[in-house]
Amino acid sequence: MAVQILLLILGLVLLILCAEWLVSGASSLARRFRISDLTIGLTVVAFGTSAPELVVNLFASTSEHQDIVFGNILGSNNFNLFIILGIAGLIIPLKVQVSTVWKEIPMSLAALVIFYLMVNIPFGGNQRMLGRIDGVILLSLFGFFQYYIYRQIKNYEPEHAGSHNPGPLWKTITFILLGLTGLVIGGKLVVSNAVLLAKAIGISEKVIGLTIVAAGTSLPELATSVVAAFKKNTDIAVGNIIGSNIFNLLLIGGTVSVVKPVAYNQIFNMDFYILAAGTVILFINMFTWKKHKLDRWEAAVLLLLYVSYTVYMITKEV
Repeated sequence: MAVQILLLILGLVLLILCAEWLVSGASSLARRFRISDLTIGLTVVAFGTSAPELVVNLFASTSEHQDIVFGNILGSNNFNLFIILGIAGLIIPLKVQVSTVWKEIPMSLAALVIFYLMVNIPFGGNQRMLGRIDGVILLSLFGFFQYYIYRQIKNYEPEHAGSHNPGPLWKTITFILLGLTGLVIGGKLVVSNAVLLAKAIGISEKVIGLTIVAAGTSLPELATSVVAAFKKNTDIAVGNIIGSNIFNLLLIGGTVSVVKPVAYNQIFNMDFYILAAGTVILFINMFTWKKHKLDRWEAAVLLLLYVSYTVYMITKEV
């Protein structure tokens, strides 16, 4: 038990340290190639911080832990939306770009609806599952999302071109690679030892997936967005979350189901509804109080909603 706790702490330290490197490297890369921080957050940072979910889900699906797969995807997205945006928003009010309000947030909601329909409407049988055809469709949609990002890069014109020195390219790449590697290792340490501790006290795979594993694999997003918030880089803080949620549904869901179809348990429908409601609430918040900004009180509401649901879920399980 003591060894698992020590490894858990080591994983957390790695996540926080490497998040700092990743944000620094990503910001430098954005300045060097005249790419917006939002684009970097939606791509490089989002992919890097979603890597633990991909690794864990591939392992879970091939090991027949199918509830962990869906629990991790939905739980991670809910954790990202409610907890991470909530904490980052408490640190500093998060200004959200117009493109994020009208494009990326609706895209994440559309991806969620498509994913929901795929697992709840059985085709060619009675079993609800995420099959290989579904996976191909999800990966194709992910390809369209990347094309959208590519168009964003082409159309981006920096407001202060050349006003910052990005530093040596080798240093930027080193920071990004070390950051991504450390995040994956740290996330793996946290998840593996958290699951061992959870099983020792007898918790179901559903709850493990929705809480311990979801929170563990979302720690890179948490660390990255919190560091970005402290640096007042709200584009990376927000882009990381929206991008990660889209990555989780389209890339991770698609990759896992192409490798091995995953049976779906309808007990996760409630988590779909909560994630959809949270996404809609976030969208509405963009037009209340201060336009295109997540204020501290709105961030606090997100946190309160997630904590209330988690307490209810664990209480019901016990």
